[in-house]
Amino acid sequence: MSAGFAIVTGASTGIGRELARIAADNGYDLLLAADTPFGADVPPRADTMIVDLSTQAGVDEMLARANGRPVDLLCANAGISLGHSFVEQSAQGWQQVVATNVFGTTCLLHSVLREMTRRGHGKVLVTGSIAGLVPGSYMAVYNATKAYLNLLCAGLRGELVNHPGITLTTLLPGATETEIFHRAGLDETKVGHSDKADPAKVARDGWDALMAGKADVVSGLLNKIAAAGSHIMPEKVAAALHTIEAKPRN
Repeated sequence: MSAGFAIVTGASTGIGRELARIAADNGYDLLLAADTPFGADVPPRADTMIVDLSTQAGVDEMLARANGRPVDLLCANAGISLGHSFVEQSAQGWQQVVATNVFGTTCLLHSVLREMTRRGHGKVLVTGSIAGLVPGSYMAVYNATKAYLNLLCAGLRGELVNHPGITLTTLLPGATETEIFHRAGLDETKVGHSDKADPAKVARDGWDALMAGKADVVSGLLNKIAAAGSHIMPEKVAAALHTIEAKPRN
C-alpha cells in the first residue's frame, strides 16, 4: 500500500534527490520537480517533470500534474544561489534567486498548506539554511532569501498551532556537496573548494526531524555550533568571515 502522495522539488540532484529516495523507500508515490534533467536513478512510483518554480504559473503547472491527488507530504527544496559581489551580479541573476527561493516557494506553500488545513493533516519540509542566520557578503541575496524562508516557516508554525495534524519543519543545512555552488559561480572560492556535507546525511536529518514533528533541524555538529554562534557574533565579524568563504580568489 502507498504511504501517500508526496511532492519533492529540486529533486534531480543533491538534497532533493536524496529526499526523493527516502520518500520512495517509505512507500510514497512521488511527483518530482526540478529545473534540470533527471538521471536514470529515478525512484519507483515517481513521476518527473522539468518546470520553472520561480513563477506562480510554474507552481500551478506542477500542482496540476498531481491530477487532483491531495498532497500528503511536501519537500519544498528547490532553490538557487548566486556568488560574487552584489553590484557585479546581473539584475536577471539576482532576480531569479529571489523569484525561485522566495516567491516560488511562498506560492507553493500557500497552495499546499491551504489544502492541508482543509483536510486537517499533512507534512511539509522546507529547505532553509544556516546561511539565513548570517550576513552573506558575496552571497548577499541568497543568504537574505534563506533568512526569509527560515522566518516564514517560524511564523507559519505559529499559525498552524490549531492544526495539530499538520507538521512544518525547516531543514537548515550548511555547505553541502551539491550542484548549487557550481551553478552559482562559486567554484573559485574557499567554500567552493572546501569539503562539504553529504547530501544523503542532510536529507536523512531533515526527514527524521519531519517525521518526529520537530520545528527545525540544523544538520551537522559544526553547523549547530555555527548556528548557535550566529546569535552572539557581531554582524561586522560575521560578514567578514563570510567574505573569506565566498569572495572569489581572483
